[in-house]
Amino acid sequence: MQTIKIDLVSDIACPWCAIGYARLQQALSTLPQIPVELEWHAFELNPDKNAPQEPILPALSRKYGRSEQEMAENQAQMMKIAADLGLNFTKLQQRYTCNTFDGHRLVKWAASQQKADEMKLALFNAYFGEAKNVADHQVLAECAEQAGLDKTKAARILASNDYIDEVNDDIAKYKQAGISSVPAFIINNQYLISGAQEPKQLATALLQIASEMT
Repeated sequence: MQTIKIDLVSDIACPWCAIGYARLQQALSTLPQIPVELEWHAFELNPDKNAPQEPILPALSRKYGRSEQEMAENQAQMMKIAADLGLNFTKLQQRYTCNTFDGHRLVKWAASQQKADEMKLALFNAYFGEAKNVADHQVLAECAEQAGLDKTKAARILASNDYIDEVNDDIAKYKQAGISSVPAFIINNQYLISGAQEPKQLATALLQIASEMT
């Protein structure tokens, strides 16, 4: 059977991206007969690197025009969904807004070491589970170490201009393609699945696509 290529456009600061990836993994576990190649691509929910960091609940309240209580309830529901998927969202409501550009750079490097999934999961855990500042280079280097990568090499990359062009290219490419929200799953460069769909829905879609490839 031919390999299905999944380009996953996401942001480290997006809780639904972590949930979407976990649901994808659940879907794939029911489809062992379908080989899949997954590639992560960068998206920035907070692209201004100079914006001051602020507590997430008032930031979301202002962004969506809803009360902080409503946003807290929304986040609490996400925490329940995440727990059922084995994700650590313990401090989802204690985190601060932050820019994720440098984190995306490390994901690009991790991909060259076949560790992109591990890097992304370490970043999700640091931000949603521990409310760490994933714009901070020390935090990012520690995440790289947790992902099985060399912490010193990660620090050197962060201090350099490595992978800046690759991340910028990702952001520009998918913005031009009309991707305005994440997660976005692009299958075989032909099909778009938007949002963190349930595992059963993802599995059904992937089966249909696989059948059309034979």
